[in-house]
Amino acid sequence: MEKGSLSINSENLLPIIKKWLYSDTDIFLRELVSNGCDAVNKLKKLVTMGEAEDKGAYKITVSLDKENKTITVSDNGIGMTADEIKEYINQIAFSGANSFIEKYKDQIGGENDIIGHFGLGFYSAFMVAERVEIDSLSYVEGAKPAHWSCDGGIEFELDEGVRTERGTDIILHISEESKEFLNPYKLKEILTKYCYFMPVEIYFEDLDEQRKEAAEAATEEIKEGSEGVTEAEEKKHEPVNDVSPLWLKNPGDCTDEEYKSFYHKVFTDFNDPLFWIHLNMDYPFKIKGILYFPKLKRELDAIEGQVKLYNNQVFIADNIKEVIPEFLLLLKGTIDCPDLPLNVSRSFLQNDGYVGKISKYIVKKVADKLNSLFKKDREAYETNWEDINTFIKYGCLRDKDFYEKVKGSLIYRSINGGYKTLNEYLEANEAKTEKKVFYVSDEKQQAQYVSMFKENDLEAVVLDNQIDVPYVNYMEMYNEGVQFLRIDSDVNEVLKSGDADKDTADKLEKLFKDVLGKESLTVKVEKLKADNVSAMIELSEQSRRMMEMSKLYGFGGDMPMAETLILNADNNVIKLLLGLDENDKENIELVVKQVYDLAAMSHRPLSAEELTDFLDRSNKVLALACEKSEK
Repeated sequence: MEKGSLSINSENLLPIIKKWLYSDTDIFLRELVSNGCDAVNKLKKLVTMGEAEDKGAYKITVSLDKENKTITVSDNGIGMTADEIKEYINQIAFSGANSFIEKYKDQIGGENDIIGHFGLGFYSAFMVAERVEIDSLSYVEGAKPAHWSCDGGIEFELDEGVRTERGTDIILHISEESKEFLNPYKLKEILTKYCYFMPVEIYFEDLDEQRKEAAEAATEEIKEGSEGVTEAEEKKHEPVNDVSPLWLKNPGDCTDEEYKSFYHKVFTDFNDPLFWIHLNMDYPFKIKGILYFPKLKRELDAIEGQVKLYNNQVFIADNIKEVIPEFLLLLKGTIDCPDLPLNVSRSFLQNDGYVGKISKYIVKKVADKLNSLFKKDREAYETNWEDINTFIKYGCLRDKDFYEKVKGSLIYRSINGGYKTLNEYLEANEAKTEKKVFYVSDEKQQAQYVSMFKENDLEAVVLDNQIDVPYVNYMEMYNEGVQFLRIDSDVNEVLKSGDADKDTADKLEKLFKDVLGKESLTVKVEKLKADNVSAMIELSEQSRRMMEMSKLYGFGGDMPMAETLILNADNNVIKLLLGLDENDKENIELVVKQVYDLAAMSHRPLSAEELTDFLDRSNKVLALACEKSEK
């Protein structure tokens, strides 16, 4: 048996890091700027421990020199000696951040804002550079500057450098394949995406532009009494990032205007958010952030939120479903969690039970906010309901725990005005409808039914969103005995005035079945209180739902619908129909088909063929009416 140690050949490892470690090439800038932030934060910690002198004005500068094809990332942080470069740079995957934390763990305690952990971020530079240089000067008194250079292979050069101030320059000689990064707008875009909230001020310099401006200034005669630095020049020297994002503040110290301003700035949405949740937790894990409820569109397919995930103010990715439950991705927000178990590329999460706990905490905070609004300011909650109900219903469908937390705050808009919870609806209508909940899916199309309900003091709620199709099934599943019925699926006893004569009923049923010839149609005769209504159609709730679900999930939906035609024996048209001569088949057929189409129109649009026939019959009815008037 032979035993030994595995060896790693850096000549083979570097190409793997360059090609496969990071999913996006532009991440190199995030990694190098993050390293600069760590260098500054290390120095700050040494200053607080009295081991380094505080010279203030900490910053990182990203310089583009298109003429010389270089990008330089400079910081004025802790710096490195030649020995430290050998230790941290020449040893791949040896983390200087972890080494620093381990060395000073007693002084640092639990407070740790050092970003790096894996010791691989620096090597992302070789994804875009054919050669990388380091110029560094350590903060240590009397330290000598060091210069390191490598072309991406296993060979490097290390000698004395020329830097005179503490800190580090990382100089990237950009390869021909990556010359797209020599564009100042491209670099600014990357800095905005990944580094906008990093904790150290970041400045951008376009050296070609500076040389051009210097040349122009040199050719002009300097005027006496110059007004000094212009507003435009001052703006050029502003940092490109915000080192103190709003989520770091105590929620009690933030104003509504600050929340709105932050929302507009980060998400470029001109509309104000409806409301927001400020996450601020330090135990058992650290998580800070702000989730906004934007005005949502009614169609679920058109909704696209954006929840930005950060780690110590470093942007990781948008909409990571391991942390943010899928239904919460309809929202917009920023979440910063330093404890996230990231993989080495800081682009994805490792599968960790810790992530599940964070996700559940976020869901709980969202549910708590909704319940708080409902209880403390129900009027505002109801005002916002039409904008947020799609999100809430989707959340209930996707997450049973979320439903259990918010079920008492789910409300329904009434056809009579106002909003009711499910329990409020059932309590108010128990004597009339038992545990039936009537709903309207199209107030205009079903206006006749709505009118009858209102006239008879019956209650119905409006469920007219696409998501309500599966939502009513879900509500029945978790509310035992409760049955949701569309307003045209059941003629309630309250709408009836009595029973029709059996002979009359039999005659009408046979007449309509013979004329219409619809095998799936059931005909019933009732006496309805609304004597102006000649007929109504009841649709089978279950068969209609099956058809709607099939359409929703793309399975067709042309299956025949079970219908029941309710004829009103007290209506004058129906009475006159009974009085027509049996031999007058043309007019009998005319009236029967017209009555059926009028009933059908109250719950669905007529097909093109049906509408053509209906209009033709309507003209004949008008002609008959005019003829009778002339006589």
